[in-house]
Amino acid sequence: MAHRVTLIPGDGTGPELVEATRRVLEATGVELSWDRHEAGLDEYEEHGNPFPEETLAALRRNRVGIKGPTTTPVGTGFRSVNVLLRKELDLYACIRPCKAYEGVRTRFPQTDLVIVRENTEDLYAGIEFERGTEENARVRELLSQLGSRVREDAGMSIKPISEFGSERIVRAAFDYARANGRGKLTAAHKANIMKFTDGLFLEVACRVAEDYPDIEFEDRIIDNLCNQLVSRPEEYDVIVLPNLYGDIVSDLGAGMIGGLGLAPGGNIGSEAAVFEATHGSAPKYKGQNKVNPAALMLSGVLMLRHLGEREAGDRLEAAIAEVIRKGEKVTYDLKPSRDDPTAVGTSQFADAVIEELSASR
Repeated sequence: MAHRVTLIPGDGTGPELVEATRRVLEATGVELSWDRHEAGLDEYEEHGNPFPEETLAALRRNRVGIKGPTTTPVGTGFRSVNVLLRKELDLYACIRPCKAYEGVRTRFPQTDLVIVRENTEDLYAGIEFERGTEENARVRELLSQLGSRVREDAGMSIKPISEFGSERIVRAAFDYARANGRGKLTAAHKANIMKFTDGLFLEVACRVAEDYPDIEFEDRIIDNLCNQLVSRPEEYDVIVLPNLYGDIVSDLGAGMIGGLGLAPGGNIGSEAAVFEATHGSAPKYKGQNKVNPAALMLSGVLMLRHLGEREAGDRLEAAIAEVIRKGEKVTYDLKPSRDDPTAVGTSQFADAVIEELSASR
């Protein structure tokens, strides 16, 4: 029986990246039935809503989706479609592997780690009080009564970290490690300073770790973790972090493996999962058949494994890795020089991956 998957092309370079990814996913031989729906800037400009109810309903119905990048206007317009998706579907776990593939120039060739980022709490919860507003003044007055003075010209954000949210993300990280044969998990925090938020996260992580004796557990203060990641990344395996740190460290990890063009991601909850590249929509390259599709293809690998199609996912990752290793039919960002005339386009990269899949059968 075919897996029913919601397909969201996105905007900017999204549609061409999604098309390339659709083709390689089908080339694995896994039966996939696509349920296409729209979201993003193009949908907003045409119909006034960047995230139609039909798209949300399809994701709830199918329980899995793959999505092209979407543009978020800076300063004005609508909120991030990605944030809306995570909120509406409670996609609390963001899984972002960072693996250095042979053939990519990087100073960190031994990197092979997975970032597990909490998606719903922390400073990204959206609880903010604008400078100069009545609400801001009321919060400052309350804080003053509690013995904490905040300057009148300050904006404020609230950082909620709950026991519930911490436990489910740490368990998700341990479960991912166990399911994927990874033997070590590191919890990152700043519990030495933020004792009642990061301290709670660490307390819960230590408690949950007792239920997974087969997996080595340690914790790291976040600034020390960043230092160690760029000095000895081979010591890290799976890293679980609160929302803000997870966002920052996953981009650090992407830089360590050669850039966002190689950084996949999956946002997973108890009712649905949406897979997408870490990078944005790159609208200036729209329609140019130029952008590297590897990140979205590798997100497709995560999706196949999530669907229980691990063998197909492993074959697809191996095919992508082989195309990158050979270095002949890769996009400009994977060439030694970014103006290399032998660079191929998005579609041709997909062709090369499909050739490798056929050769491996």
